[in-house]
Order: sequence, then C-alpha cells, then structure tokens
Amino acid sequence: MINFQFVRATTTKSAIAALAKDKNSKFIAGGTNLIDLMKRGVSTPDKLVDINLVPLKQIEMVKDMIHIGSMATNADVADHELIKGHLPGLSLALNAGASPQLRNVATVGGNMMQRTRCGYFYDIEMPCNKRKPGSGCGAIQGYSRMHAIFGTSESCIAVHPSDMCVALSILDATVVLAGPKGERKMKFTDFHKLPGNTPEKDNNLLSNEMIVRLEIPVTEINQNGTYLKVRDRASYAFALVSVAEAVVVKDNLISEARIAMGGVAHKPWRLTEVESFLVGKAPSPEVFEQAAALAVKNAKTYKDNGFKVKLSSNTIIEALKGIS
Repeated sequence: MINFQFVRATTTKSAIAALAKDKNSKFIAGGTNLIDLMKRGVSTPDKLVDINLVPLKQIEMVKDMIHIGSMATNADVADHELIKGHLPGLSLALNAGASPQLRNVATVGGNMMQRTRCGYFYDIEMPCNKRKPGSGCGAIQGYSRMHAIFGTSESCIAVHPSDMCVALSILDATVVLAGPKGERKMKFTDFHKLPGNTPEKDNNLLSNEMIVRLEIPVTEINQNGTYLKVRDRASYAFALVSVAEAVVVKDNLISEARIAMGGVAHKPWRLTEVESFLVGKAPSPEVFEQAAALAVKNAKTYKDNGFKVKLSSNTIIEALKGIS
C-alpha cells in the first residue's frame, strides 16, 4: 500500500495553498478516475487535497451567461432546468457518459481533468509516453481499436474520454481558473492539448491552479445543440465516435454551424472547416454527405481503428439529419 497525506480544504484559497505545499499532490473530489489510477499505480500522489467542501457547486444564470461551478456533479448539471433549456447538447452528453452512480459523484472539474482510458496507459508494465515520457507508445504498433485518427503524433495516439468536453467545445465556453495570483480565464477550446512531443501534459492548467467554474453564453445556437454517441454497448461505455452539433437555420439556409467529435483525438476535435462549409447552404442529404467527407479527409488510421473513418462519417450525417 502506498501511503499519502490527506487534507481537507474549505475554500479555493486554502485548496490552492495546500496543493502548493507539495509538488506531488492532487485534488480529489468525486475520485471516479483518480482512485482507479492510484489503485493501478499510474498515479502515486504524496498528498490528496479533498475539495468537496469548497463552495463551487453553483449552476446559475449571471446576466446572459450560465455559470457552472467545478464541483457541480455531472448528474446535477445534466438534470438542471437551465442546462436542459439553454444547453440541451450538454445535458445529452452528460447523460451519455458513465453510469447514474458515477454521474452522481463525478464533478465537472474532474470530468475535464480525467485521463485517457488507453490500456497501455493503465498498465504500468507497458510502454507509454503519457505515463512515462520516453518509454514509447505501445498502441502505435499494438492494439489500437479505441485510439485516435486525428491529431496524433509519434509519441501518442490516445483519445480523450469525456463526452461532456466534446459538447462544451462547441458552446463558446470559458474556463475560469484560480491560482496563487488570482483568477484567469481561458477559452474552453484552448484548455486541452494535442499530444505532440509532450503527451504527459493533457491540458494547459498550471500545476498550482484549480478549475473554478465554466461560463457559457445563452445563445440561439447553443439552444440548438445535440449530441450523438456511438459505443459498443448502450451504457457505461466510452465513445468509439461521438458528435456534438449545433446549427441555426434561417430562410432555409444554415446561418451558423458548430460541430465537434469525440473518441477520435487527444482532445475534443472541432471541425471548423466543416462548419464553414455548411454556412450558407440549404440542409440536404447531399450537403450532409459532403460535410462528412470533408470531416474525415485527413484521418490517419492505425492497425485496428480504420473502421472509425466510416463510422465518423456516418455519425456526422446522422447528427446533421436533425437539422430543421
């Protein structure tokens, strides 16, 4: 058994201060991912800082923005009337993830910070640049069925596991972070990173910061969002491919479009070229097929995941069929 310190914080300031006292410390809230990582020896913190008493569970309207505290549970966010009414795609994505039991304890901040579910990352006997930089990527020449087809590098082909984050990537969301010097804001789309040569760095959060809240605008396009997930079984399974999509149609022409994919990249994969293609066109099966073809044109497959190209194309078409 690995020993570690356990401290409990009650404010953002005390949480950050407790984290800063030990370089190898971690925040813990729901613990739905971190506990698994500790059991497997992937994460071995010297100290856990419990932030469950930090008052960051709010889900509220502030002027024309919805604020979601980082300690709000996935279940509370998914079922909240503000979210279902103004951000339906986010509600759908959250309810598509994990199981009801996990959604009741998993938090928004933890969801953003969760690690890949790549089997090579979880097995400490296998090479993995994300877990042990410089050891190699076992998946590239190994079993790659669940792995990325976009944004990969020679160092890593893992995918980001979150459904919630795919939905957030099309909502013009802002992440509010707190550190020793106060708060700073970052576009949600800038929070997660592609692997490049540093796959061990999943995101741009500094080591002495914590996630405080999300700020999401209430807009027409955000109210039109949806989420479609394809997986091996009907529940409690990570996405093979998923699509978050939001479109505004005026005078039978698409005036705004946002679309992103999950299960295919190291971060939520925003399809900005496809969005530009859709704007100004009338919704039709032909346009949807052209958009889907554009989405997958630069896909790079590995030994076991070539099927994801066609699956991605089909999922995009299916999601776009809901446009009215």
